[in-house]
Amino acid sequence: MPPVLEARNISKRFQGTQALRNVSFSLEKAEVHALMGENGAGKSTLAKVLAGVVTPDAGEVFVGGEKVAIDHPLRAQQLGISIVFQELDLFPHLTVAENVAIANPAAHENGLVRKRALESWCSAFLEKVRLTARPGTLLRDLSIGQIQLVAIARALSMNSRVLLLDEPTSSLTEDGVESLFELIQHLKHDGVSFVYVSHKMAEVRQIADRVTVLRDGAFVGTRQAGELSSDDLIAMMVGRKLDRNQRPERDRATEVILDVKDLKTSFLSKINFQLHAGEVLGVAGLVGAGRSELGAALFGLRQRTGGEMLLRGGAFRPGSPAESIQLGLCLLPEDRRWEGIFPQLSVRENASIAVLERLGRGRFRKEVQKVAEFQKKLAVTASPEIAISSLSGGNQQKIIVARWLLAEPSVLFLDDATRGIDVAAKEQIYSIIDELASQRKGIILVSSELPELWRCCDRILVLKEGKQAGIVATASSTQEEVLRLATGTMASAA
Repeated sequence: MPPVLEARNISKRFQGTQALRNVSFSLEKAEVHALMGENGAGKSTLAKVLAGVVTPDAGEVFVGGEKVAIDHPLRAQQLGISIVFQELDLFPHLTVAENVAIANPAAHENGLVRKRALESWCSAFLEKVRLTARPGTLLRDLSIGQIQLVAIARALSMNSRVLLLDEPTSSLTEDGVESLFELIQHLKHDGVSFVYVSHKMAEVRQIADRVTVLRDGAFVGTRQAGELSSDDLIAMMVGRKLDRNQRPERDRATEVILDVKDLKTSFLSKINFQLHAGEVLGVAGLVGAGRSELGAALFGLRQRTGGEMLLRGGAFRPGSPAESIQLGLCLLPEDRRWEGIFPQLSVRENASIAVLERLGRGRFRKEVQKVAEFQKKLAVTASPEIAISSLSGGNQQKIIVARWLLAEPSVLFLDDATRGIDVAAKEQIYSIIDELASQRKGIILVSSELPELWRCCDRILVLKEGKQAGIVATASSTQEEVLRLATGTMASAA
């Protein structure tokens, strides 16, 4: 039996960059085939070719053994192929049901134009992905993890037999990941096939049947997932031994950089913590627990309705992000597409936009010099003058990190800073966190990956449904303890 989907000798070039070089790939019925590689390796480009979003310069695509031309996403949908992007292509001002139905042939065939009928039709697919939000909820009122589930529900509603998932768990907590994996296994039994683009090696070995690795746009190899160790995958992805550093020992300073007392917003209540000089404070919780809301409140993006904050001993009441940056607290947002990058601006402009006023006379020369310095530090080799939108998602993330390093804040709030970036890039981010801590900066790190919190953090603030469930020290607690606090199955820890 021929593969349900096959690509042969696919090549694609963008603005002088060879994104794919004669790459071949096949997907069997009821298979999960993972695509892995470093940022810029070509994984997402290949997925977009298969979904009709990108037209290849050379190569052929076959569906069920028949050669096809997939020159448009609608053509891919007609062939039973759907894609869920890492940077979600949904509409914040529409409801959940409207996002599932818009440009969806399955919805239009049923003539679902009445609100009640539309929401009833949508509910079945929301149940499949275990999303409890009501169909009439505006998308902008959901967390990024919940929005990702809406995108998956939309793909399922199109009766697709092939689902291309680009970093599908990048915003999901561990319980959300397990729910997604259960859903994938259920759909596999129904004959659905998956192309699973991911950087997370443990997940890939758990869910995938086969793994194909790309490096610098070229095919490296395809192996059975069960045969590969983490070291094997790293060797295939990076082509070199990766230096994986452990968290350095830190002495907890007595100096308090940020003191938050009884912080309250429309969602958060009674949030109390102190961040010390040189400390990395983790923030854990399930999707919708309020992790991003905390960052928004500290950064002046959300109105605070109660409480007091002190930054380096002085009153801290930022009325806007610009004021927060000026006072010394910066935020790297969870959703880089909508809240992080300026897609039409260059790499240089995106990196320097928060500090232009500080550069003074000779600004352009200083700007070029500073941005080049941080590009080298973060291993972003692209020209600083190209649009940031032309970079891979991981390299875009590095440029946002560079933006806040240039701003030299006293406190840096990192909201899922390693979401959707490869293992080598993660190590670079970890090293930067360690370096900032050694400079007596205060770091607040939100992460959906508990091992990452243990790698980087001294203490972890656990949130549950907008409230503080407890603060634990990583040296004397366990990941199970954090999960029990986050789910409410353990008494609050001070």
